[in-house]
Amino acid sequence: MAYIPRLKQEYKDRVVAALSEEFGYKNVMEVPKLRKIVVSRGVGAAVADKKLVENAMDELTLITGQKAITTMSKKDVATFKLRKGMPIGTMVTLRGERMYEFLDRLITSALPRVRDFNGIKATGFDGRGNYNMGVEEQIIFPEINIDRIKKIDGMNVTFETSATTDKEAKSLLAELGLPFKKN
Repeated sequence: MAYIPRLKQEYKDRVVAALSEEFGYKNVMEVPKLRKIVVSRGVGAAVADKKLVENAMDELTLITGQKAITTMSKKDVATFKLRKGMPIGTMVTLRGERMYEFLDRLITSALPRVRDFNGIKATGFDGRGNYNMGVEEQIIFPEINIDRIKKIDGMNVTFETSATTDKEAKSLLAELGLPFKKN
């Protein structure tokens, strides 16, 4: 039998039924699902040192289990000594089983390692059912060796769902296990 990630199986078994009951979906295909997770990291100091982008790319590859790509600047900004086409960040788009594996590791091992963690803010929704959150330190992921880190940086994590409203998306992400703060 083929391997199925734990969260994907939980989505099929429990989350679909819970969301159908909460929102009154008649068909299983109406239930919102997680489409993709985009993990991105801007490296502003890369203008002076090109090695920083390579280090960030290696760290993102380690964290997500998928090769990261370099993002390039789109225009010239003289005040930052930035030219069009210079590498200024890295990103990874996760779909399918890797997406569920990353989400599982984020929820079970990375977020509990955040200092003074009370839950993630529920203000990161964009009005169309997508959620953005920031991670301040990459060292919360167990894959990262703290001794090899040259600089502690943060990253952005974007969850794209098929939900049409923020309420549906928040319910989906909460059912999958994201620990939102209690108001």
